[in-house]
Amino acid sequence: MATFEVRVPPHGLPATLSMPDYAGALVLFAHGSASDRLAPRNAALAEALNRQGLATLLIDLLSPEEEADRANVFDIDLLADRLSEAVGWAKAEPRTARLPLGLLGAGTGAAAALKAAARLGGLISAVVSRSGRPDLAWDVLGGVTAPSLLIVGGADETVLELNAEAFGRLACEKALKIVPGASHLFPEPGAQEEVTALATRWFERHLLGRTDDWKAP
Repeated sequence: MATFEVRVPPHGLPATLSMPDYAGALVLFAHGSASDRLAPRNAALAEALNRQGLATLLIDLLSPEEEADRANVFDIDLLADRLSEAVGWAKAEPRTARLPLGLLGAGTGAAAALKAAARLGGLISAVVSRSGRPDLAWDVLGGVTAPSLLIVGGADETVLELNAEAFGRLACEKALKIVPGASHLFPEPGAQEEVTALATRWFERHLLGRTDDWKAP
């Protein structure tokens, strides 16, 4: 296992690249408006993916100065542009160029991930949305081709409604998984572990080709 602090061009955005031995794929994280790449829940999920042979790239899509303008946090086109640039960097970087790619987004980052996936087509092999805001990417959902998993807390009622509508708009292989009793950030006992297990299995299946007893709704 090796971890590198990198700067992703062309804006020099800070990112943490974690490479397990014999990594079989790379998952790029796009965090939400209330988080950053160093948040404990992002780190814990990345570590779980690393243990299963998945490399991870945790990136801040905005500079601190850009984040100070809250309009940028909700500028999904801007965030999707930055995430697409990170994908371009990963495909050119010798350590990751050969790896299949997945995107994991939370909150507004999930909208950016879905928009980038629609834009990049076959370059993206799987998407996971965690408490996402897919309503901010309505216009592109029908163009997403990568298998997409939407994870939502059962007590997060507004976001659950938005994800249920988004699920209907997606035309790719898809699944909507509800964590019973969980609120937006999954702070309830066992909820974060359930999110981690769901995301890990989705990426294992679609990036590493591992099969299990997954049952889509």
